[in-house]
Amino acid sequence: MKRMPTLAVALAAASFVSAPLAADDHTAPSTEAVAGVTAPPMTAQDLITMPRLGAPTVTPFGRYAVYSVTETDPETYERAAKHYVLDLSRPGARPVAFDLGIKAGSLAFGPDNFLYFLSSEHTDEDAEKRSRVWRAALEGNGNVTGPMVVADIAGADIAGFKLAPGGDKIALWSQIDRDCPRFGCEPEATPVGSGRLYEGDAGFVRHWDRWIEPGRFNRVFVFGLQDGVVIGDGVPLDGADPATGITGNTPTMPFGGGEDIAWAPDGNGLYFVLRESGSGEPMSTDLDIYYADALSGFRTALTFENEATDTAPTPSPDGRFLAYLAMSRPGYEADRLVVQLRDLETGETRALTQDVDLSFGSLTWDADGRYLLATASEVLDTPVFRIDPRSGETTRLDLMAGNEAHIGNLAALPGDRLLFTRDSIGAPGELYLSTGLKQARPLTDIVTSRMGTMASTVTTRFSFAGAEGNTVWGQITRLEDQQGPIPAILYIHGGPQGSFSDSWSSRWNPRVVASQGYAVISVDFHGSAGYGQDFMDAINRDWGGKPLVDLQRGLEAALERDSQIDGTRACAMGASYGGYMVNWIAGNWPDRFDCLVQHDGLFDLRSFYYSTEELWFPRWDFGGSYSEARDTYERWNPVNHVDKWQTPMLVITGEQDFRVPYTQGLQSFTALQERGIPSQLLVFPDENHWVLGAKNSLQWHTTVFDWLARHLKDDAAGE
Repeated sequence: MKRMPTLAVALAAASFVSAPLAADDHTAPSTEAVAGVTAPPMTAQDLITMPRLGAPTVTPFGRYAVYSVTETDPETYERAAKHYVLDLSRPGARPVAFDLGIKAGSLAFGPDNFLYFLSSEHTDEDAEKRSRVWRAALEGNGNVTGPMVVADIAGADIAGFKLAPGGDKIALWSQIDRDCPRFGCEPEATPVGSGRLYEGDAGFVRHWDRWIEPGRFNRVFVFGLQDGVVIGDGVPLDGADPATGITGNTPTMPFGGGEDIAWAPDGNGLYFVLRESGSGEPMSTDLDIYYADALSGFRTALTFENEATDTAPTPSPDGRFLAYLAMSRPGYEADRLVVQLRDLETGETRALTQDVDLSFGSLTWDADGRYLLATASEVLDTPVFRIDPRSGETTRLDLMAGNEAHIGNLAALPGDRLLFTRDSIGAPGELYLSTGLKQARPLTDIVTSRMGTMASTVTTRFSFAGAEGNTVWGQITRLEDQQGPIPAILYIHGGPQGSFSDSWSSRWNPRVVASQGYAVISVDFHGSAGYGQDFMDAINRDWGGKPLVDLQRGLEAALERDSQIDGTRACAMGASYGGYMVNWIAGNWPDRFDCLVQHDGLFDLRSFYYSTEELWFPRWDFGGSYSEARDTYERWNPVNHVDKWQTPMLVITGEQDFRVPYTQGLQSFTALQERGIPSQLLVFPDENHWVLGAKNSLQWHTTVFDWLARHLKDDAAGE
């Protein structure tokens, strides 16, 4: 039995319950019975096979919305998308399923009301396999005419597209050799061996989960459209000649997409975000916004003076203004994103939200260009804010009854309507529609009724006095009807500038863990998002300091908040920075937990620095390179405390993780082995920093749940 420290805390709690709704067929889980719970608790199988709602696309005048739902076969675990059309003009209208004939992704309505999409399949089985742009005529009753090929370019897999407002042009992007003047070239003669040769000043050698192919970049070309088919060779926005153009990635790597590219409303040009390649790339967070003429490709750099991130170009409907998001501190990936407004006639730029201590995203104009809408993390929620482009006045909207939870995928429609998705810890995303920016009504029931057949969970928010007396927030998720004592799981988020906010996750999901009979406790320690920039900055050069104090006090606050939680049976688990903190806890809070789960965690900051790829991250957080800030790295280095390790640990890593290379996991596992500490190592050869595959996810959950049960269930309580 462990002795629990006492702590006087100030608690401010708010609760919400994911209550049962309409009954539905549900396969009984294999989970053992939980005291007090009669409905079947959610299982890992439920999580993995849960339908997943995608972002909607809307017809030009806002009558119809189309969205995709990814479903997972419970036997084979293969995933496929089903598509639906919904009439937004009729309250209570039911979604209508439709079939495009081939697998389709990146659905988008064109100004001609055709539905455009990407597919690697073809209506001709003998056609060469590559990604093409297609279009189809879709009716509100689900009837489809087509599909018809829009862009089929030999030598290139089309990765994405954006249609011009007039429907006479289309922007296509793909990975293409920089010295190729056309969209797709015949490959040059391959070298004798299989090796890739990198120049020392070329930039990234590998990034996130892929080795860089020398000389290849994400590049955007503009083509004409005639009768729904591309014409011409295309105009490269980065310039046909590398010597006179720019070299880099648009969309930006590794996560950039269509939000990096925006057509001007008149269709004469495009705004795009580019990360320039070169020797300084791994140390720089400098993203720049350019404008390029659609016919000539002539470019103008709009944000070149700012050496930090500029992103999300969003022109006003009348074309007069360009709104975008910008950071101010070069080299800091978690700096505050401020909404900027550039007058394209005068060149004047104003920071609209400079005095609002929030970091914004999902930027869009209302349909009439009267105001801007954006989301931002704020104390466990991600609500929507209305921003006046004249005064910068920022107003938080109340779109949901209860907590806003996590709102995203904003689509402003004519008639002062807003379409969006909303999810929470209690349930995955559904589609909602607000009129007049008032509380929204649900449009879909993709998962809500299904969730209602499972044992309900309750999530309680609480606050306490953390490090330096600052207010810190946390959440407790547990089965609503479970009778104690309930073993505790301390959930530690990654980032570290992140949050276990009130949102759904297909990976680190509090509800599915709680459904196994645990109380899941998460704490937004110093460094977390949603509490102002000073709070986020507080983790800088203090990785194992204030955050550990917050976790220690937060766990005690949660135990005081809910007397049914059994603090004598507790495990801690986390990934990325959360995995780092698990390694740190192993040596700096070694006698508190019965077990640990460490996923992709940093173990040795010296070897991490010399093997990771985005060097701007450790350089900012630790105050320089390893050689420049050796003392800071070593002060917070878990490897320096392995002699105090004693807690059983499950280590998980992915071989395709280049952010925290899998050797970090091997090193921690070696430390456990040589000390005879009970341990397991789970290695995924085909996963990156996350676990994305359905079968791999099932194995991850099964392994983690078995590990927790071994150390926390009643028969292990006395060990």
